[in-house]
Amino acid sequence: MSKEGLDSHSPSTRSTVDNLQQKSLELYSGPFPQSCLVEEIVRQPEDFVGKETVVKMAGRIMALRRHGKATFADLQDRSGRIQIYLKQDKVGEEAYQAFQQLDVGDLVGVEGRVFRTRTQELTVAADHFVLLAKCQRPLPEKWHGLKDVEVRYRKRYLDLIMNPLVMETFLIRARIIKEMRDFLDQRGFVEVETPMMQTIPGGALARPFKTFHNALGMDLYLRIAPELFLKKLIVGGMERVYEINRNFRNEGISVRHNPEFTMLELYQAYGNYQTMMELCQDMVSSVLRKVKGTFKIKYRGSEIDFTPPWKQLNLREAIWEKGKIDILDDSIEGFKKKSRELGISFEEDWDRGKFVNEFLEKLVQPFLINPTFVLEYPVDISPLAKAKPEDPRLAERFELFMGGEEIGNAYSELNDPLEQRKRFEQQFQKRQEGDIEAHLIDEDYIEALEYGMPPTGGLGIGIDRLIMVVTDAPSIREVILFPLLRPVNV
Repeated sequence: MSKEGLDSHSPSTRSTVDNLQQKSLELYSGPFPQSCLVEEIVRQPEDFVGKETVVKMAGRIMALRRHGKATFADLQDRSGRIQIYLKQDKVGEEAYQAFQQLDVGDLVGVEGRVFRTRTQELTVAADHFVLLAKCQRPLPEKWHGLKDVEVRYRKRYLDLIMNPLVMETFLIRARIIKEMRDFLDQRGFVEVETPMMQTIPGGALARPFKTFHNALGMDLYLRIAPELFLKKLIVGGMERVYEINRNFRNEGISVRHNPEFTMLELYQAYGNYQTMMELCQDMVSSVLRKVKGTFKIKYRGSEIDFTPPWKQLNLREAIWEKGKIDILDDSIEGFKKKSRELGISFEEDWDRGKFVNEFLEKLVQPFLINPTFVLEYPVDISPLAKAKPEDPRLAERFELFMGGEEIGNAYSELNDPLEQRKRFEQQFQKRQEGDIEAHLIDEDYIEALEYGMPPTGGLGIGIDRLIMVVTDAPSIREVILFPLLRPVNV
């Protein structure tokens, strides 16, 4: 791994610390109440320039330019950067000499008035300063910055300090989640929390993480989805619920996958997958417009237009068009033959569902740039979805794609306990045959359905992937503050 950003304490830094301590300057002081942020001055400079208003600002020194008895520095707070200016005859010789001992990376507080230099740069002329925290390791070198990807993810705090666009990405992430909450709250949805440790992993076809509870002497699983618990709340009469939740799936790591990820999952009683399609379109387009100010964004060199209404595509027809494969009527042997012709890898024990998912991912998904609802998946890969009355081989289900990425999944929820038991038994049989991602039989959930669950629409949206598209990020790890990495030297 590169040593970039991981330098040990330098001799010069140690010397500086000793000098400051000899001058009786406290290295870690505070608090320091701020009267304003950089962005407030930049946004409305007329409220500050030439006024008698004294501003109190705090942040990290990002550059120093010393000129004898005057020093310029760049101060960075959470909102941006501004120049500060210290003169020896203003702050006093002792204080000025102490400031001369400071380094790039140190955190300081300053008090002063705002003016413009001869080059019209907004600047705070400091009357006083205080060292708030000494930076004892050198920041990454100024001109080359912090670019090693592994170091950026492992030392995200340095990434946030050195790369303004990274900070912007995570501020956008926070804004998107807030706007989603506001959208749902305004429509009568209730935000809830459901267990992250479960006795039976359910709600999705995925491999769980397993742990052990010492006091109870029992195995537990980190949740792969909150679905079954949220639908129990629908049974209980909450009618509109959502959770912005952490899910855990014991799968590979790629530009699209992180074992720990964030989902928005919601359920609405007396609706169906069509209800969810309308809600999904309204919510995502509304959030995008509020956060980005437009319906059009760039992702991986392509323009994505979120202007409603969004395209709808039939899964069976789309795969037939791209590969001349009938996902309902062709045999497994036919799937294998066609896969070989198309150069699609597969495993000999794959069932119909795994082939369908692979055909979708390889043949159709790369072409779904504008937001597109792909509808009507086979029931055998939709064990919790209601079947279409006119063709019980198909589920009332859609997935949402944009920028060639799968972003969401929704369906009319299966609320018939007898049919649900039958589906669980079919899944359990697959598990017995070696499919470790298949569902177990959840008797508690079936019992809840026996008390009566109203017709319900459910929707899940991958928050990380959505933000990846909105911010034009090349990898899901760019939008997760601390993605999973191997330990150093392993």
